[in-house]
Amino acid sequence: MRTWQVERRRRTRHLIELGGLVVKAGIVDLTGDDRAMIYGALLWMADKLRSEERDKALALWAAKGKQGFDGG
Repeated sequence: MRTWQVERRRRTRHLIELGGLVVKAGIVDLTGDDRAMIYGALLWMADKLRSEERDKALALWAAKGKQGFDGG
């Protein structure tokens, strides 16, 4: 298999996994699969990560994500 094919498959898998997180979090159902709304929320997250609140947001979201993965 060529290098570009391996990279393409790796990227595709990564994107599928990220999409799975959106579904796992319930975002698709909670927004009625409104992609503009989901994208807007992601842009809001990106803004938070560029702000002075970055460290606080990272800590909060990491703890919440760990809790979700642990089944809590």
